[in-house]
Amino acid sequence: MDIVDKIFENLARKGDAMYGGEAVTQLQHALQCAELARQAGAGDALVAAALLHDYGHLINDDDAEAAAAGRDQFHEEIAAEYLAHHFPPAVTEPIRMHVPAKRYLCAVDKAYYDDLSPASKQSLAVQGGVFNDAEAAAFIVQPYAEDAVMLRHWDDLAKEPKMETAPLGAFRDAVDRART
Repeated sequence: MDIVDKIFENLARKGDAMYGGEAVTQLQHALQCAELARQAGAGDALVAAALLHDYGHLINDDDAEAAAAGRDQFHEEIAAEYLAHHFPPAVTEPIRMHVPAKRYLCAVDKAYYDDLSPASKQSLAVQGGVFNDAEAAAFIVQPYAEDAVMLRHWDDLAKEPKMETAPLGAFRDAVDRART
């Protein structure tokens, strides 16, 4: 089975699980994030990253129990490592960096933290909290950091129960093209 077929099958099969403490499912969140990326004019690699940024939640069997217990399972690292066998860094690095991007944005934009959902604030604490000035400065100069920040903004907006999106299959071509 082709890896993209496997990924899409997994999204369809496990995507009906609720997305943390949010009012959307994992699949709704992924589709909304990808839709926001596409509407912003992002290229295929960033659209694929937006769709797959939380894939680590779906492939880690201990994820739900760990989150309930307040343990970080590093879903971003799990997803990036798994996908790195099939996708270039332009896809996997924004995925790997989307949690540090939240920590960065909280450090450089005091209003950003206030706008986070309660579930995202809770996960921030488990994920290491707000970066200090030195950590923020070191983060933003890394390759793909700006893409991760854009992904983070879409991630924060992709939690609307009534948001209309294209179906999963509509993102297949972008994900396929992102592999090259």
